[in-house]
Amino acid sequence: MSEPDVAIIGAGPAGLIAAERLAQAGHRVALYERMPSPARKFLLAGRGGLNLTHSEPLDGFLGRYGEARLWLEPAIRAFPPEALRDWADGLGAESFVGSSGRVFPKAMKASPLLRAWLVRLDGLGVRLQAGRLWTGWDESSALRFANRDGTVETLRPAATLLALGGASWPRLGSDGGWQTALAEKGVAIAPLRPANAGFSVEWSPVMRERFAGQPLKRISLSFAGQRVRGEAMIDADGIEGGAIYALSGPLREAIACDGHAELAVDLRPDLDEAALAARLARRRAGETLSNHLRKAAGLAPVAIAVLREAAGGPLPAEPTDLARLIKATPLRLTGTAPIARAISTAGGILAEEVDAGFMLKRLPGVFVAGEMLDWDAPTGGYLLQACFATGVAAADGIERFLNKPSS
Repeated sequence: MSEPDVAIIGAGPAGLIAAERLAQAGHRVALYERMPSPARKFLLAGRGGLNLTHSEPLDGFLGRYGEARLWLEPAIRAFPPEALRDWADGLGAESFVGSSGRVFPKAMKASPLLRAWLVRLDGLGVRLQAGRLWTGWDESSALRFANRDGTVETLRPAATLLALGGASWPRLGSDGGWQTALAEKGVAIAPLRPANAGFSVEWSPVMRERFAGQPLKRISLSFAGQRVRGEAMIDADGIEGGAIYALSGPLREAIACDGHAELAVDLRPDLDEAALAARLARRRAGETLSNHLRKAAGLAPVAIAVLREAAGGPLPAEPTDLARLIKATPLRLTGTAPIARAISTAGGILAEEVDAGFMLKRLPGVFVAGEMLDWDAPTGGYLLQACFATGVAAADGIERFLNKPSS
């Protein structure tokens, strides 16, 4: 079997889309994946509906990447959400925009899309080599792989794309093990940290035992000048969920700096404080406080429990004070969930280490894409969009590299 023009290491979305683009351009492409089958984290994401991208205007969309917008923007503008939707439609995974603006395939899962994608790649001649663990380079700068049977093989393609993911959900294949090989080559890497993760709260035993697994619905969270509406989930160790994930970056950094972060939870964001206080003032004689909060304030038992936890003692008797607490319930977050439980990771290869074509400046002919790169984004389609877009951009960079005139 002849050596490929391009070796792509990592068969997640970034690697697969790059393989497709390069094979369509006529290059011999081989995909190397450490797991027995490709795109395992992609399939896991599909269990929740496979949020491919988001429909918001592109300027707002790009703002979700924070400081990383400066270097991700060209790639995302070249392969924007509309292009990702058109691509999915072409594989028979017609998409739609949900009520939140998020974009999903109508099948609401990843497996049909992935099956069609792998058939397309096979038809383009892309070779998938599963069970191959990349361990770096040998003394002659050839790629080195450890196989499941204990053998070692080397490869010297014309170009290499590393698309090995971050370090969340390591059992699915991405464990951040690539950092050692790149650090040995002098590539600067920001430490990998959990992103879109939950946070620890020192709940009382009653809270852990009675309310773990229950959702806080229709709430608003505020931290460091940012305000997010959505839902969260109580667990035995703390709190997680979509609204929490949207603030995970600043919360994580505050905890790293100060050892804790205080999150303000508005348990009734649809009512202003004065209106809520007026409702709370109308308490019937003999009515328990829990029943009064349920009826007058519309709070579910889990919300009342969070309110009591935050108060750390009896709840205020004065309606205005009680309304103020409901509108800004303080939660002290004391830690971030482990990276293995995070949806994604922050950190990775620094922007200054790659050129405009996503080639490593220190390693000509070696390109990088996806979650290996130092960027962070909330859930909502932004994670997959950046993985796809950087995969496409790296494929374009490889194409230019392979086609450049020899000196």
